[in-house]
Amino acid sequence: MSHAPQPLGEPVVRREGREKVTGTARYAAEHHPAGLLYGRIVPATVASGRITAIRTADALAVPGVHTVLTHENAPRIEEPDDPVLAVLQNTRVPHRGWPVALVVAESLEAARAGAEAVRVEYDSADHDTVLTWDHPGMYTPEKANGGYPAVRERGDAEAALAEAPVTVDATYTLGGLHNHPMEPHASSARWADGHLSVHDSSQGSTTVRDTLGQALGLGEDEVTVVSEHVGGGFGSKGTPRPQVVLAAMAARLTGQPVQVSVPRRYMPALVGHRAPTVQRVRLGADRDGTLRVVSHEIATHTSRIKEFVEQAAVPARIMYASPHSSTVHRVVPLDVPSPSWMRAPGEASGMYALESAMDELACALGVDPVELRLRNEPATEPDSGRPFSSRGLAGCLNEGARRFGWYERDPRPAARQEGRLLLGTGVASATYPVLLSPSAASAHVAPDGLYTVRVNATDIGTGARTVLAQIAAAALGTPQDNVTIEIGSSDLPFGSVAGGSSGTASWGTAVHKAATALVRRLAEGGTVPPEGVTVTADTEEEASQDSPYSRHAFGAHFAEVAVDSLTGEVRVRRMLGVFAAGRILNARTARSQFIGGMVMGLGMALTEGSTMDPVYGDFTERDLASYHVPACADVTDLQAHWIDEDDHHLNPMGSKGIGEIGIVGTAAAIGNAVRHATGARLRSLPLTPDKLLPYL
Repeated sequence: MSHAPQPLGEPVVRREGREKVTGTARYAAEHHPAGLLYGRIVPATVASGRITAIRTADALAVPGVHTVLTHENAPRIEEPDDPVLAVLQNTRVPHRGWPVALVVAESLEAARAGAEAVRVEYDSADHDTVLTWDHPGMYTPEKANGGYPAVRERGDAEAALAEAPVTVDATYTLGGLHNHPMEPHASSARWADGHLSVHDSSQGSTTVRDTLGQALGLGEDEVTVVSEHVGGGFGSKGTPRPQVVLAAMAARLTGQPVQVSVPRRYMPALVGHRAPTVQRVRLGADRDGTLRVVSHEIATHTSRIKEFVEQAAVPARIMYASPHSSTVHRVVPLDVPSPSWMRAPGEASGMYALESAMDELACALGVDPVELRLRNEPATEPDSGRPFSSRGLAGCLNEGARRFGWYERDPRPAARQEGRLLLGTGVASATYPVLLSPSAASAHVAPDGLYTVRVNATDIGTGARTVLAQIAAAALGTPQDNVTIEIGSSDLPFGSVAGGSSGTASWGTAVHKAATALVRRLAEGGTVPPEGVTVTADTEEEASQDSPYSRHAFGAHFAEVAVDSLTGEVRVRRMLGVFAAGRILNARTARSQFIGGMVMGLGMALTEGSTMDPVYGDFTERDLASYHVPACADVTDLQAHWIDEDDHHLNPMGSKGIGEIGIVGTAAAIGNAVRHATGARLRSLPLTPDKLLPYL
């Protein structure tokens, strides 16, 4: 047992590690109260239309089937803020895969058999699921996701492009991408004496509680939502999903506990996806590489029932200095499932296009791609003029180039070969904003000197329990073994969603504030009473304040690839990332997060892709056999490093979020390396062999 406080940054082992490897960590679908029933969703088989009849007799005849919920008998709910949750309330079918019924049975097998026996008749309508740049339904929204203005203009971009000595005008396309966490979405709900208790696979149980309360007409004290262990989310669990509403409705109707899990092949239609984008990037520069203009326009899709606008052009507003800039978002509603958050939404898509275009500009100028980025470092945020709280991009590029051996490369394309393998290297920058959301925490000390810190944080695999214990122990001046952390229940002090790389900053600020207040209270003297001393604190005020600084994490990715000239297969031989993310609070879990993001970026570049079938109106890759996430054999030499940043304009810990920046720019670095290896510039991901072979 440790007897001295450990400084922040130490590679402390995860607190829940033993529970996970021994199988004692219980997830949402692993709670089995007496009388538990199982719900199976029946998805719509048309892309647009209305239900004209639902025949449930055959389903009810299946042994073990308890009931079938449809729009005719499901409990009525208040119109939720998110229309995705308004399930079984009417006959409308907004997209293929929309829940049209829920079969509830005594076993999973019976529920599945019953769902297959439900017969649904539709009055189907013509549908449109294909995103195009010039779609007649395309419009410019007021805002993009995150509250960013959809359009931002500075100077005269068109005139500057016409006058620039060197220009790049390129269009990049990305298909839909899917989160696919290892733990599918699941909810277990039960009612007792008017109180609803739910175990939910969620990135934020406070939000789920509030949503269920609003939909079902319940107060905060009438709903408890627990998300104790969550097997990944990547944004897909950042907002409540239909299964939690269905489970609560079914439990209310039957009077028994009900569990609803989303089968893997239903997830693309029910839990969101990274929206496809078509992105046009135009750059204008002097012959020495100094940018005159950056223009980034994107087109994306949303569903018919809600507006979701991937903010892919936003990173271009802060990355590089230029006197002229234009960033525009456009969106078209289609008969598709509602897109949603997926790891580094906006930044992952937008930086692929911007950083690919920067590489194209470097090639056109004959300037080293690292040098081109360094020449265009802004002194202040280009669009707002605000000073950066810290900006470590140049340090990341320089340190990464040194570690990677960047300047040893032959800059000529297709110049290195090993037998039939073509070798190349690429680089790309990364960025992600610093975000802070309101949260609350309590810190309690017992007479024996042991502490308990409570906050409704959610650990989605990031090590939140561990780093919050480190923050609390450092503030309390006590060994971490003396601190117990309680998270993952809406009955605890409210915590923000584990998303936007903001979890540690948001919860940690509240924990630090409560812990330091407790220290002050104890310093006033007196003995600790038998019931102990508890101090609570929230960060509503801190989170509501606008910072005078532009606050962002930055990074640089370097990749080396080998392209098989006969098969078109691309292998990433090595990848190295260097990040500037404030103070790193736990070296062990931080490296895990960086590398995890880089692996996801590798998948985005080479293996992950989803095709929208225009005839049937749904995604064709709906399982992990067809939607290819990277396997161990795809990941060889991956390294993550960071540079120290002492930034006093962030939070008490001096930290920036790290959960998402690892994916940002990775795909561009790999794509740029493929261009260097082959001489072929491809502008559509993933870079699968069929796309490369015509150029080899």
